Amino acid sequence: MEEPEPSEGKWEPRIVAFVCNWCTYLGMDLAGTSRMKYQPNVRVIKLPCSARIDPLFVIKAFENGADGVLVSGCHPGDCHYNTGNYHARRRWTVFRELFSFLGLDLQRLQFSWVSAAEGVKWVKVINEVTDKVRELGPNTDYHNLSR
Repeated sequence: MEEPEPSEGKWEPRIVAFVCNWCTYLGMDLAGTSRMKYQPNVRVIKLPCSARIDPLFVIKAFENGADGVLVSGCHPGDCHYNTGNYHARRRWTVFRELFSFLGLDLQRLQFSWVSAAEGVKWVKVINEVTDKVRELGPNTDYHNLSR
């Protein structure tokens, strides 16, 4: 994973965002085409639906050095595939419990709903997640577990 540009020599968090193609990605695109500014710490991985975001993807992101992970999809009831976001929400609930069981900090894993028309919300979510992870500091939990 590539390091974000350090500001004034300070550590900067690395955030991986797994987003659905139909809503969140388009919301992000709207923010970009509207020239909205948000923190550059996020690397986006686009998937067809939030239901396709396998928990192993999240583990792999942490394994490869992510300090925080964001999972984002369509609002409930707005899924392009009708029920994908409901499956994602159930998976998220179970996975959070597993994540907690492993002793990893749940504050490093965030879930959000962002529609294609919510470029402003995308900016707000990214800035909030980045600020939260920056407060937490570098993620050493996963690497301490794997020793």
